[in-house]
Amino acid sequence: MNDSGPGGGGYFWCLRHDRVESGDDVCPAQFRLGPYASADDATRALETVEKRNKAWDAEDARWTGEVS
Repeated sequence: MNDSGPGGGGYFWCLRHDRVESGDDVCPAQFRLGPYASADDATRALETVEKRNKAWDAEDARWTGEVS
């Protein structure tokens, strides 16, 4: 990944401020999700995280033989 500046390009969802950030106006990496290709994608970052976590949890359950 190219991290050419504070934001490294793209759009980010800031967990501290609950907003989309880009360019030089971004919080430190520990407070953001991304980068995303568009501001709209960044706005849906928490939905994306939830969907991925559910998929990974289901895969973990399948792998260990747990029934959910």
